Amino acid sequence: MSRRAARFRLDDPDPDASARPCDHPGCAEAGEYRAPRDRSLRDWYWFCLPHVREYNGKWDYYRGMSPEEIETNIRSDSGWQRPTWPLGRLGTRLDPEMLRDPLGLMRDAMPDPGPRKRNPAEVPPELRAAVELLGVTWPLDQAALRAKYKELAKRYHPDVTGGDRGAEERLKDINRAYSLLRRRLQDRAPPAPHAASAAAG
Repeated sequence: MSRRAARFRLDDPDPDASARPCDHPGCAEAGEYRAPRDRSLRDWYWFCLPHVREYNGKWDYYRGMSPEEIETNIRSDSGWQRPTWPLGRLGTRLDPEMLRDPLGLMRDAMPDPGPRKRNPAEVPPELRAAVELLGVTWPLDQAALRAKYKELAKRYHPDVTGGDRGAEERLKDINRAYSLLRRRLQDRAPPAPHAASAAAG
């Protein structure tokens, strides 16, 4: 019977930690568990179990970032920090031999209806969660979006909620959703009249 390789989990203690003290000031326990020093995730603190739990409970990867920086970071993470592009953009072509149907199995298939046209009243999939979170209607109206954001930001602000952690997380989600929808409105806004006249001249 073959021997299976040992498996380690990310939260397993470091077996070489016996000589490393906990990085928490005044703690004499062994620093067995690592925690990130900053967003680079390349440099680490080493803590005992109680202190790594305390540190991780307060850790916020997005602290100090603007809503726009958070949005950019989330978009990058969704593709594992690798560049993405629409399917077919690189000019990849199928070999016609792969589509050959010598037995005629596809002869009676329904004809291709062509690309599906999106109903203007239908929320794009990538915006659906943000629209639902803010409770706004689609198509977006800039004034209504801003008013809804102000209402929700006031409701979940730490000064109103007494520092409630759940409300704080909710406010972060609201900020991200608002940033995403506001950017979509800016992308679709018609050019300013003076810019259009300058381009025409």
